[in-house]
This record gives sequence, C-alpha cells and structure tokens, in this order.
Amino acid sequence: MPTQSYVLSRWVFLRSLGVIYLSAFWSLGVQIIGLVGENGILPVGPYLQAAHAEYGTAAYWQAPSLCWLSASDTMLRALTLGGCALAVLLILDIAPKLVLGLLWLIYLSLAVAGQIFLNFQWDALLLETGLLALFYAPAGWWPRLAAGSEPPPIARWLLWLLLWKLMLLSGVTKLLSGDPTWRDLSAMTYHYQTQPLPFWSSWYAHQWPRWLHQASAVGMYVAEIAAPMLIFVPPQLRPLRLFAAGLMASLQLMIAATGNYGFFNLLSLALCLTLFDDGVWRKIWPIRWTPSLPVPQERPLWRRAALVAACLILPLSALAFVREVVYTLPGRQVGSLGWGDHVAGWTAPLRSINGYGLFRVMTTKRPEIAIEGSLDGRIWHEYAFRHKPGDLERRPGFCTPHMPRLDWQMWFAALNPQGNRGWLLRLAEHLLRGTPEIVPLLDENPFPREPPQYVRLVLYDYQFAQREPGSRAWWSRTQQGYLTPPLSLKAQR
Repeated sequence: MPTQSYVLSRWVFLRSLGVIYLSAFWSLGVQIIGLVGENGILPVGPYLQAAHAEYGTAAYWQAPSLCWLSASDTMLRALTLGGCALAVLLILDIAPKLVLGLLWLIYLSLAVAGQIFLNFQWDALLLETGLLALFYAPAGWWPRLAAGSEPPPIARWLLWLLLWKLMLLSGVTKLLSGDPTWRDLSAMTYHYQTQPLPFWSSWYAHQWPRWLHQASAVGMYVAEIAAPMLIFVPPQLRPLRLFAAGLMASLQLMIAATGNYGFFNLLSLALCLTLFDDGVWRKIWPIRWTPSLPVPQERPLWRRAALVAACLILPLSALAFVREVVYTLPGRQVGSLGWGDHVAGWTAPLRSINGYGLFRVMTTKRPEIAIEGSLDGRIWHEYAFRHKPGDLERRPGFCTPHMPRLDWQMWFAALNPQGNRGWLLRLAEHLLRGTPEIVPLLDENPFPREPPQYVRLVLYDYQFAQREPGSRAWWSRTQQGYLTPPLSLKAQR
C-alpha cells in the first residue's frame, strides 16, 4: 500500500464529520424553537420579512435559507431532524457527496435563521468544512472502503489550507491586535476564569503558577503559528507534518479539557486528522482493510470538479485571510480594502469562505447578567441558567459537544449590555409572560405556578472563589448595578 495514500484517512475524517454534524443538529434541535421559533426570542419570520422589505428580491441571496419557504416551528423542527438523519447517513457512508451537499444547505439555512444565536466562528467553520468535504468525499451511493479510490489531492489540500488558515490566523491576530495580555504572555492568567462557559477543571487550571500560564501561552503560539507552517512540507519531510498535527491536536484537546466550546474542538481535531495518511492509521487502528493495489484514482469528473472548486475558493480564501489580518490591526475600519471588501461581500451570505481569529483580545474581567423576577416587587428570585455561572456553589459543568446558545449569548451580552439590549428585553418580556417555549431554555423556573409580575436585569462581576476548607463556593461575585428598572407587562400597556 502506498505510504502517502489517503483512502482510509478520508474514511475516518468523513465519519468524524458525520458525528460532528449529528451533535450540532441535535444540540440545535432542542433549543431552536425557543431561540427563533414563532414564539421565540428572535422569531425568524419577522426577521426574513424585514430583510425582504430592505433588500427586495435580493434578500433571497443576502439571507439564503430554506425558511423562506416556511418560517414555522414545524419547518425548524424538520430542518434539525433532517440534519440529524442526514448525519447518520454520512456516518454510514451512504451517498456521501449528495448527503454532504444537503447537510451544508440545511445548516446554512439554520445559520441564517438563527441570527445572532448562530453567528459564531465555529458555525462558519462547520459550513466551510462541510463545503470542502463535498469535493473530498467519494462518489457513489454506497462507496466501499476496500474498493475506495484515492481522493483528489487538490481537495485534500483545500482542507489542509482551511486548517492552516484557522490555526495561523488564531495565532497571528492575537499578536496583531495589540492586546497587551497576549504580548506579555499573561493572557492565560485570565482565560480560564473569563471564558464563556468554564468547566470545573477551569478552576484548577486558574490556580496554576504564573510561569506555567506564561509557558502555556508560548505553547499556544507554537501550536497556532509555527506548527501550521509544517502542513505543506514535501513528502520527504512527512514526520514534520505528523509532528505538527500532533501539536495542533494537543492544543485542541487542552482547550476541550478546560472549557465548553461545543463542537468546535471536535471539528478542529477532525481537520487535524486529515494530515495523517493511511500508513499512520494502519498502525494506530488495526482495521482489516485490503485495498486493491494500486489504489485507483477518483473519477476524472470529480477530479475536475475539485480543480474548478479550488480555482474559485483559493483566491477568495486568500482574500479572507488578508482581510482578517488587516482589520485586526488597531485603527483599521471595515471598508478600507475597497474592491476586496466588495468581492468578499458577494460570497459572504454563504458563510463558507471565512477568516478566523479566536480570542484575539483577552477579556480580563467576567461580567455576568443575572435575571431576577418578583411577584410583588419586594422579594426577588434569580433565574438559573443551565450552564453559565449563576449559583455560587454550583460546580461549573461539562456540556460538550452541546452548544447552549442562550448561555453563550448571555456572555457576549454581559460584555456589551447596551448593544444587546433589544433581545435581552425580549427575553425579559417572555419571562413575564411565562412563554412555554422560552422557559425550558433555563435550568430552573422560580415561578412554576404563575409568571412573575416584575423582572429586572442585574450586572455582577464574577471571579473564581478562593476555596477555603469546608467552603463549597466555586465563584464569588460583586454587584455592579442594575441594567434595567423593574419591568412589567403593565408598564408596557
């Protein structure tokens, strides 16, 4: 068997991608109605109507979604369930090209419908990975691994380029942003405490000595800047590529072990797996596989399709890279690249050729928004969220690969309450009404018999507690003030 073949490697990657798609659709399916359903926080129907009112027929391109056919709860459920079913077909290796195309279309439709709740970088990464995987996947209704053909090298290189772009931009933008904590290597002293959804291991990692935090920041730069440079080394230097893959995968495992990032780390790991050729997989996974020798090439039609896709995607991906670097520099405003921004704007609605730059500016404090309700305006009870910090004695939990999108968005809202005021007030109104689609998004309802008469938003500063012997507190907090006065439906009337 040729050492540099990627038939088994592709098989492993596509099965992994199927599992990731399944987790993404399942996670979204249990919360989509409360987020953007007909009685959700940001209903998709009025959103699409407003887009059509502003753009006319161009709205179908600006907001590409199957929800134009119907914005009902039934449609949203059908899309998430359909996505789960298609993901299972991908895992079973049934019609992978067709299935990947449908998965991409459905997830794009839900990403548009989800508005701010599906506007994260990992949603864009899943769309970009899914699109490229379409050209990497084997043809046929039920392709067999034993008779598998060698995937087009250009399709594999496109996936490698995506991994290179993701990792390198994540490192470079930290340096270019001018953030002092990344430059003096102190960022990790804040990260574990201020990240969106810490895990209980985050508390222990936060206690590490300063030198270890600084060393981990250096290790991060090595994994995000130096390691990606070894992705495209020639075959003679194959061990360097495998070493780089190990470094990047180790970083993703470390991130996943100390925080909840949904399917992001799994997806990044899946991209790292594409760097391992069949020779590696045969050593670490004793699967019974006897491919025909020599391994046949993919059909000419699909090789040409992958080449055409590369000719379109490569320049656009390069433009996305340059824009991400340029706009990371302090003082640069969107629009200063002129024609480059116009070109990027043409493909932006598809969300499938992107720039990346995770945590380019480290948050050094942890504001948290608490929502309180009252029946009489005197005695207040706090709503508990499922995963974000609230109760000081509740141990930070593990929820990966589930992505609790309301909890995540509450983290962003606490950093910019005024910019998120619109949907926060809608959430408060739904709690006042006791909307049955909204209440299940939270962990505990302190008003099980009747909705509260008043709701208010309170801003706190959270920190990891210094756990004394006998103490059960994981957090400590200091109230910073009220973001709203007591709100009521009577006042709205």
